[in-house]
Amino acid sequence: MKQIFRQWVVLLLLTTVFSTAASAQKYIEASDLTLVGKLRPDTPHIYNRIDTLAYPGLTRSEISRARMSAGIIVAFRTDSKRIVVRTDYEYREEALKSSPLLYGGYDLYIRKDGKWLWAGAGVSKNNAIDKPAEIIKAMDGSMHECLLYLPMYSILNSVKIGIDEKATIEAIPNPFRHRVAIFGSSFTHAACASRAGLSYPAIFTRDTGINLLSLGVSGQCKLQPVFANIIADADIDALILDAFSNPKPEEVEERLFPFIETIQAKHPDIPIIFQTTIYREWRNFNTRFIKYEADRYDRCVAKVKEAQKKYKNIYLVYPNATDEWHDTSADGTHPNDRGYILWARSIEKPVLKILRKYGIK
Repeated sequence: MKQIFRQWVVLLLLTTVFSTAASAQKYIEASDLTLVGKLRPDTPHIYNRIDTLAYPGLTRSEISRARMSAGIIVAFRTDSKRIVVRTDYEYREEALKSSPLLYGGYDLYIRKDGKWLWAGAGVSKNNAIDKPAEIIKAMDGSMHECLLYLPMYSILNSVKIGIDEKATIEAIPNPFRHRVAIFGSSFTHAACASRAGLSYPAIFTRDTGINLLSLGVSGQCKLQPVFANIIADADIDALILDAFSNPKPEEVEERLFPFIETIQAKHPDIPIIFQTTIYREWRNFNTRFIKYEADRYDRCVAKVKEAQKKYKNIYLVYPNATDEWHDTSADGTHPNDRGYILWARSIEKPVLKILRKYGIK
């Protein structure tokens, strides 16, 4: 009996030692590494995409969306076997149609054989958001280049990346080329994706190496003049827009030309690439929705074609987020993960062809 007790004590001690060793961490603030994907890198709040105080015309909803960390990526390398993240949230939106991994969590990709391969994801529980979220464990201890996507529907005060106590972590140069802004709706914001790395701008960037600076603002993308000013003030080589998914046709009629003129006043020679809105599966049997969506689509396309006659450097591409089974929608409006993959792949060739005309390749 005593021998069994001694064996149990030894086992308990060994378990405690190994557990303590495995959990020993040191932390580094993510902003001390390389932040990729920010439209405006000079924001006072480092994890905000825009200095909203500099644009007093923004509404409260627009401010909230613009301050979210959607599309921001941390680029680094580490030989740690385990990576965790501890977050100080200013705001964490529990989006009903999106997973916790998307609205509050982190998504990790690691470069392998020249390609970015998904590696892990994690999020703290809603009732314990101050606890570290484990992203990956049991790696081999060699040096890996990493991309960590920040939460899509959260406003962050601090992001601390935790690694093994004796491991190394350091910044790497931005692995992507050029500065291409992309402004859009909840589609561009990746509503209903399962995790941040599956937004279509993120997929496009990993596939092509072209650095998309995402300004997805959910339902607040309506060609507002204030967003035209924000984009015009940024240092960009090109602009892609998902501009017709939120506004009414009447708003497009009124705002499209002034929006273009504001951008071209500061960026006269960059390509401005509009995307049509995608086919929404609500149209399959809702007869009223069929007519409304078809009319909106046709009117927006006609307006862009009119703009092409009036202005130079205006383009139109046609994304596709569905397939022959029409089963790539999460809720009838937003794509699921496969839908976003299809969207990204459907625009790669036409967008790259346009960008090459301007030396962006």
